[in-house]
Amino acid sequence: MIACSSSRSLFFGVDCALKYANPFLKSNPLTYFERISGVAKEDARMDRNKKLKSAGGIRQCQWRPVSVSVSVSNIQESTAKDSVNELEDGDHVQETIKVAQVVTDNCDSTISAGVLDDTVKHSLLLEVGASLIRFIKGKEGSTQKKIEEEMGVKIVFPSSKKEESIVIEGISTDCVTRASKKIQAIMDEAIESSLDYSHFISLPLAIYPELTDKLVNFQNSILGTNDVSADENLESDSIEDTLDIKNKGQELIKGRDVAVELKVEDEKHVKVDLTSIPFVSYPPKPPRLPNASDFGIDKSIFIKPTTFHLTVLMLKLWNKERVNAASGVLKSISSKVIDALDNQPISIRLKGLDTMRGSLSKARVLYAPVEEIGNEGRLLSACQVIINAFVDAGLVLEKDAKQKLKLHATVMNARHRKGKRRRKNDSFDARGIFKQFGSEDWGEYLIREAHLSQRFVFDENGYYHCCASIPFPGKEERQQTD
Repeated sequence: MIACSSSRSLFFGVDCALKYANPFLKSNPLTYFERISGVAKEDARMDRNKKLKSAGGIRQCQWRPVSVSVSVSNIQESTAKDSVNELEDGDHVQETIKVAQVVTDNCDSTISAGVLDDTVKHSLLLEVGASLIRFIKGKEGSTQKKIEEEMGVKIVFPSSKKEESIVIEGISTDCVTRASKKIQAIMDEAIESSLDYSHFISLPLAIYPELTDKLVNFQNSILGTNDVSADENLESDSIEDTLDIKNKGQELIKGRDVAVELKVEDEKHVKVDLTSIPFVSYPPKPPRLPNASDFGIDKSIFIKPTTFHLTVLMLKLWNKERVNAASGVLKSISSKVIDALDNQPISIRLKGLDTMRGSLSKARVLYAPVEEIGNEGRLLSACQVIINAFVDAGLVLEKDAKQKLKLHATVMNARHRKGKRRRKNDSFDARGIFKQFGSEDWGEYLIREAHLSQRFVFDENGYYHCCASIPFPGKEERQQTD
């Protein structure tokens, strides 16, 4: 009995030592005697857990993974092997330790779990532009994670939206270089297809109050009265109908319009004689007046009067470097533009309406055609000077450089629609608008300057933010007249 007790104590001590020495064993492992007995492991473990919970002062231990520093050279020379602890009586406790590895095709090192630590020795600062960072991150960071795992690098994004560069960190120049090429390919694809235009060259027209007033009246005549009157009529009709029904019901309840005579025939039957039932007729509701929304028209698709302009060229300038370059190009060609205009003022006339895309019933862009006063072609020549300069500077996409210039003043654009109705090929019915304003005379206006403007950014007066501008002949004379 004494020997058996000693032996049991000895093995119990070994089992406890193994339990607290090996962090990879699960909490509350089976004791040696539970393992060699005929009891099922799961039953034994449940029984042991119950005993531990019943003990008031005993707390269960939960083991957490231990952070172990492993040098890169050791990982390259060896692989993870099974660790086997053998007891003297032949019992084996085996635990396999798996080391997660990320191996890149041409990198000269392997990084544990794809996470860089103090072994990072190479980094690269890459200018990308704030508008392109979302494409590098991808949806919920999926693109970033894929690059980091495949290339064995870490991508550090700027903390401020004003910063336009990222840092690529890796343990070799090859990994960093390959990651930067991958990111550049993602940006090129985004610029070509997904990235929206950020800037444009324009000939501003919103500087003329008489023109902006006409645009306001144009918008109000389409949206202003029908929407309000229709809603008011519907609301008033609904209220009157509800009150009418309520009053009639009260009169019927009071018995003012129905005479009821009750006759008791026996204990179980009562005869009801209705001597007078009035017929109530309600006037029909007036038909609902059509409003702008029935034709796919709402306020959001109208061009803001303070942004009215003629578009010369659309640009994608995704970082400060390209914006500064575009500003420099515009300023450098000021004299060439004036020469193309023969150093003479240039005026245009806006008259009528037309559609840029689609038919009148499914219009996507509605604009006022532009006519140069004198029909000498000087304005188009000046615009072509501007386009050529930006193409030569490499600031225009190839597909945009091939587009033929058509000066127009957009008044409505379905692409600007806000809300749930918007879809890819959105449109609106412009037949009624064309019938009323198809021959509208918007007036004659002097072109005073050309602007490099930023889309979706406005100043305190509601005008587009102007990055750079050049004057046209006659600007100074017009300013003095004003």
